[in-house]
Amino acid sequence: MGEAERGEAAPRVTVSYWCTNRHETRPSFAREQGMVVPEHWDCPRCGLPAGQDKDNPPAPPKVEPYKTHLAYVKERRSDADGQAILDEALSTLRQRGLIQ
Repeated sequence: MGEAERGEAAPRVTVSYWCTNRHETRPSFAREQGMVVPEHWDCPRCGLPAGQDKDNPPAPPKVEPYKTHLAYVKERRSDADGQAILDEALSTLRQRGLIQ
């Protein structure tokens, strides 16, 4: 299928992006009025963010380790808070006769 079947191709602009591993990516975009070229582009080779400044590419994102629900609770509550909540829950269960 050529241009005759699809119509004329839109004018294109090619932009170079570089990641911290120095990979260059050159996607092309249709040149349109009001066109905004993305500031960052994901590198197809390593997946890191790439920018248009070859000498100053964007920094890799910080990877936060997986946290359990308990880890998040421990960030919000002190040991004293946890002990007070536990004592209150045990007291409620004792009043209901569910535990001794």
